[in-house]
Amino acid sequence: MTSSLSVPEAVSPRHEAPRLGWLDALRGVAAVAVAVHHATFVYTPHARQATLTLFNPGLWGVMVFFLVSGYIIPASLERHGSAKRFWISRLFRIYPLWATGAVVLLVLAVAGVSRLRGELDRFDPVTAALAHLTMMQDLLTVPNAVNVLWTLSYEMVFYLVVAGLFAVRLHGRSMSTVAVFVLGGLVLGFLGPMTFLTGAVGAPVTVAVTALVMAVAIGAAYVPRPALRRGGMLAGAVFALALVVLNGRLSPWFGLSVLAIMFTGTVLYRAERGQLRWRTAAPVCVAVLVVTVAQGWWHPDEVEGGPVSWTVSMVLAACAFGVGMAVRHRGTPRSLARLGMMSFSVYLLHPMLLKISDATVGRWRDHDNPVPLVVFLLILLPVCWVSHRWVEEPLQRRGRDLARRFTG
Repeated sequence: MTSSLSVPEAVSPRHEAPRLGWLDALRGVAAVAVAVHHATFVYTPHARQATLTLFNPGLWGVMVFFLVSGYIIPASLERHGSAKRFWISRLFRIYPLWATGAVVLLVLAVAGVSRLRGELDRFDPVTAALAHLTMMQDLLTVPNAVNVLWTLSYEMVFYLVVAGLFAVRLHGRSMSTVAVFVLGGLVLGFLGPMTFLTGAVGAPVTVAVTALVMAVAIGAAYVPRPALRRGGMLAGAVFALALVVLNGRLSPWFGLSVLAIMFTGTVLYRAERGQLRWRTAAPVCVAVLVVTVAQGWWHPDEVEGGPVSWTVSMVLAACAFGVGMAVRHRGTPRSLARLGMMSFSVYLLHPMLLKISDATVGRWRDHDNPVPLVVFLLILLPVCWVSHRWVEEPLQRRGRDLARRFTG
């Protein structure tokens, strides 16, 4: 029997896999930018502080990541026309390296090289571990074991929302979705970070409920009854958005702006595939950028580096993504293509290498020394190549094989 979530157009040439080219390479550059941003805190603190008031390379890299995800993820789901295949692909894409990182963190802690973040001591181990297992810890008032993990919470929200829209056949309404998140961010701009859910029932209960809802939302993709399937996937999307608005570490305007930026990538994908007119999509994308920049000036205390740095970083992220789209069909240098492939390893593993460096080499507090920064990158990239080659690639292949088995 054909799944009610299948998309007939997914097999047409118009829905073939988009050629990423330079966009994929851009992910690699963005990952290195984030790594450098965090490394300067250790090796060149004074240069970091001077630069941060004008440009935030970490913010730039993260926003580029969000734009590229917004472009790729809906395309992946719609191309295969199967929520089952989508979730298998996503879980095998993220969790193997996530689990590797968790093991490295525990080894460092047991060896006495680096303690887990002190704020985690406020939570029992089961709650902290389960929150991180859902990857929604940043929306559950549980501190991130590694600073970069906060972005994975919003990635997971995006997956749940995209899947929920797909379930009720609203996935093509990307323009409306962007408008809802932009306007929602403006309406809720007067609110600061809230812990409504955890404040009402406590972190352990909220974390447990989140894990249950996510299990239902993902498991619903494999339920044969259409009504239950749609209901479960939609429930996951609604609950995830409730966490962004009611329980995030960051203010609601920030979380909704992140989702608006990600769906801006989706709008550009639809324009590139001929599903939207460029003359319609382009003004919407510009409007998202303008409103997001304005939010930084409205909330200067909530943006690292201040509103000027926020503005420059946002505009340059949009420009970089635009250039990447313009040249995406051209040949990509092999080194940049390889960097793009191992971008997730660079992004997730660089904080662990910094912990090792902090415990062995130490920090430069009184002066800047760029030499250790260069050495750090020269060590980081080969390590990430190994993790991509021996952790990510094999398990991603396993995920693709499993997805084909589920979808015939």
